[in-house]
Amino acid sequence: MPFVSALGLDLGRKRIGVAGCDGTGLIATGLMTIERKSFDQVVAQLKQLIQERRVQILVIGLPYSMDGSIGSQAKQTQKFAKALSRALELPIEYVDERLTSYQAEQLLHAENISPSRNKGLIDRKAASLILQQWLDERRLQERMRDEG
Repeated sequence: MPFVSALGLDLGRKRIGVAGCDGTGLIATGLMTIERKSFDQVVAQLKQLIQERRVQILVIGLPYSMDGSIGSQAKQTQKFAKALSRALELPIEYVDERLTSYQAEQLLHAENISPSRNKGLIDRKAASLILQQWLDERRLQERMRDEG
């Protein structure tokens, strides 16, 4: 399987959860949470990570509305994601993230960790769920292509 290095991003108004994957593209792991102060500060923090990890693509969670449409929050996410893509000179792909923050909170509950005191951890876990979903879909598509 070809080397893959992607960053999963859970873009929030206050924080951005960041996840990365191993070079095999099998497992996503939460890396960090970026406190959003300015666009330039976010770009600077991501640039450093992108160089260290030789990142090839940004995988961004898109908060579709429950009916599957793209609402105002998703449009804001797309606008920010496109600006990031230009600034970081990387392609982007979107993943439906409708329930990732909820899933991340449930995972924390299962580990007896208080979600209300660990917002940054929720963001990182949500980012890793987003990236894991993309990795799994990618692997499935490759398998189907190989078998077809």
